[in-house]
Amino acid sequence: TIRQPTAVPTADQIRGEVRRVREKRRKLHRGAAAVGCLLVAAAAAVLLSYLVLPVFQIRGRSMQPTLRPGSIVVAVKGANVRPGDVIAFYVGNQLLIKRCIAGPGQMVEIDEEGTVYVDGQPLDEPYLAAKAQGNCEIEFPYTVPPDSWFVLGDNRADSVDSRNTTVGCVENRQIAGKVMVCVWPPSALGALQ
Repeated sequence: TIRQPTAVPTADQIRGEVRRVREKRRKLHRGAAAVGCLLVAAAAAVLLSYLVLPVFQIRGRSMQPTLRPGSIVVAVKGANVRPGDVIAFYVGNQLLIKRCIAGPGQMVEIDEEGTVYVDGQPLDEPYLAAKAQGNCEIEFPYTVPPDSWFVLGDNRADSVDSRNTTVGCVENRQIAGKVMVCVWPPSALGALQ
């Protein structure tokens, strides 16, 4: 068989093809750079969330009315904890979120009406919907051990917390973070009180 000679491209055609190939490479490089930036940003967000600002979803009713089931909160690891702060902590493999009531060496009492006393002074607790003594398995007055926190849920009648021996006082090493902000639902968006 005899082959037909192929037409030789003109200089303008070659320049046009070179421009087309270069533009295609530029688009591929821009796309790869964009994907790379997105991957770096996602990795940074995951690291930030894991190392500094963990995000938690509320599962139970023990922190109502402050936090409702399904709420999503952001905590800060390593933040200084003080009485009144809401913290996330681990008991075994379970993550709980409760409010710090008293710190190391402080004495806690809860009377039959549910009023909490720390070092003999009644607490002002505007975050409660109702007071309740709840299920207490400990004897009052109770002194908080060193490096530990006495924690209670804001829904005192329906919270398993430091009043119960399965939770007890929370040691500093158990704390996953100080809960600072509720980010979901939008109606609850804001800093915690």
